[in-house]
Amino acid sequence: MKIAIYSRGLDADMGNPLMVLLDELDRYDTQVYIYQPLIATMQVPLQKAEKLIPFFSSQDLNEEIDCLISLGGDGTILDAVTLVRDTGIPILGINFGRLGFLASISPEELGSAVDALINRTFVVDKRTLIHLDSNQPLFGDAPFALNEFAIHKRDISPMIKIHTYLNGEFLNSYWADGLIVSTPTGSSGYNLSCNGPILFPESASFVITPVAPHNLNVRPIIVPDNNVISFEVEGRADQFICALDARREIVDKSVQLAVRREKFAVNLVRLNENSFLSTLRSKLTWGLDKRN
Repeated sequence: MKIAIYSRGLDADMGNPLMVLLDELDRYDTQVYIYQPLIATMQVPLQKAEKLIPFFSSQDLNEEIDCLISLGGDGTILDAVTLVRDTGIPILGINFGRLGFLASISPEELGSAVDALINRTFVVDKRTLIHLDSNQPLFGDAPFALNEFAIHKRDISPMIKIHTYLNGEFLNSYWADGLIVSTPTGSSGYNLSCNGPILFPESASFVITPVAPHNLNVRPIIVPDNNVISFEVEGRADQFICALDARREIVDKSVQLAVRREKFAVNLVRLNENSFLSTLRSKLTWGLDKRN
């Protein structure tokens, strides 16, 4: 089995979980690829490092790899998505962050997670992505996101006006600080904090949610993800912020933007007991009532 390991790096007070993971993988016949900067930052001993195959970018990963293990939080998972791209490599997230909604496996479950990988007793969830098209190059060769696409006014700018269209037909003009187009996966993140609804991962929909809208009668709306959603931005400032997950670019308001469902999906690994509903209850305290 071929396993890749990725992390942004972990806090010193977390110990060295990479070494724990490598020791677990040593128990099996595995070929381990590792994100090259981790070898130095996580102080991998020379005798172990010699057995590892370093990778530097998405170009070093291919379909032969059975799984990529992400050590970190949900942000690390989002980074991993830009690494695996359309290869279909499943991503398993070990949570060393705070919430861990996507990286739902705790550090204490690391050993059982490795056992599940080796014995193939895990579940793979296919998650749709959102793709950005524009008339100017944006976000390099990774113009896609797992959670959401967002338009924001710049920090010191007044609100902006975002004309929004579905397949070329006018939907609405949003006077707001910004606008979010969320996938089902991202619906429990930024979208939720802006009063958008939570979608089940298999919903095949996008949520369009305004950020601090000026009109009180403007509410989030759910649309099928076979729509192409396009935008025209007006404002007193000449530029605004365009975001894909945690990646941002400053763009001119003359830029033409449209989003659609990405042609490929990403595979997220979960253990059998970690269902979407159980994650909602445990991570977001969904429905928690002290009276019960």
